[in-house]
Amino acid sequence: MGKRYPELQPDQIAFIAEQKVFCVATAPVTGRVNVSPKGMDSLRVLSPSRILWLNVTGSGNETAAHLAEDPRITLMWMGFETRPIILRAYGTAQVTHHNEPGWDALAAQLPDVPGARQIVDVAIELVQSSCGFAVPYMEFKGERPTLRTWAEGKGDQGLREYWAGCNGETIDGQPTGIEKAL
Repeated sequence: MGKRYPELQPDQIAFIAEQKVFCVATAPVTGRVNVSPKGMDSLRVLSPSRILWLNVTGSGNETAAHLAEDPRITLMWMGFETRPIILRAYGTAQVTHHNEPGWDALAAQLPDVPGARQIVDVAIELVQSSCGFAVPYMEFKGERPTLRTWAEGKGDQGLREYWAGCNGETIDGQPTGIEKAL
């Protein structure tokens, strides 16, 4: 049976820091629910009730659009290498794009990751832990360099062109707000 907490507990914060992968779930008022795996060194727990993470350039941009319409968000981690646990943080989130007020202050709290297009600021309202007995053991072999190399090769202008051409709308045709970063 899962346990519920009003905020992250110290052992949960330590668990999150050890994880190489997390998942983000968001949904618009109508349309498709999106679940997206995230990696790289892109997340920081700022307090038991606040998490920041960099939304790095990808083939879609569902999260930013969904949060602009409905700020609900769920983050999830699974213990692949350590104790069997599934941890979810439920809350609301706000997206900050490049060139928006607050970007520099938020970015200073996160690693510099090439291709970062938004910062997602999550206010945690509920934390749930449950057993991860069915989650397999998996060994971490290293970060994939592909996205970093691709983003560095594009450069700032190339990334902005990619965002304009590929990240402007969700799969449901909703605007993502990426034009704020252009």
